[in-house]
Amino acid sequence: MLSTHNVSFSFASTREACIHLNFPDFECQTGEHWLLLGQSGSGKTTLLHLLAGLRTPLSGEIKVNDTVLNQLSGAKLDQFRGREIGVIFQQSHFLRALTVGENLAMARQLVALPPDDSKIKALLEQLNIGHKFNALPSELSVGEQQRVAIARALVNDPTVILADEPTSALDDKNTEQVVELLKAQAQAANATLLVVTHDNRLKNIFDQQIEL
Repeated sequence: MLSTHNVSFSFASTREACIHLNFPDFECQTGEHWLLLGQSGSGKTTLLHLLAGLRTPLSGEIKVNDTVLNQLSGAKLDQFRGREIGVIFQQSHFLRALTVGENLAMARQLVALPPDDSKIKALLEQLNIGHKFNALPSELSVGEQQRVAIARALVNDPTVILADEPTSALDDKNTEQVVELLKAQAQAANATLLVVTHDNRLKNIFDQQIEL
């Protein structure tokens, strides 16, 4: 479950000006699939960073299951985020010197989970990239990198999956495939899925929506 209440955030846009953002309250239940829509500059990515615990709100409360995320700090926040929240960023941030399998193993190691190559290989197989287990990130196509990013977001069995503009650079066919892939993986893990986007093509795919 993912919910917000009275969440706001401020940051300086110039030396003289400050931008203040107030976000709507919402509650996404476990296993539900939601779309967060908004034009560029509406604060979508800022809200995603708040929901992921990468930023701290100026006010309000963000809850993941029964935990108030913004009451955690330091190592406790890192551990909780690594175990409970899977984030798929617009850009794939991989350790370039490590293979696909090693990048996913690192995601588990960082939150003190045991190595599990069989789990990682099974997840890659589900995403049709099992043959890329020993490949370096530089050897992957853009689509393969996207699938590895999804695998990394899922490898620790998170209860919440956040995807930032996963279809912004895709044509209609690939957009539909990626969304169905995200939904299927979230459903298999019984995880809450929130897709953050300005892509209006997704309006007809998600029944539950939030608009900024």
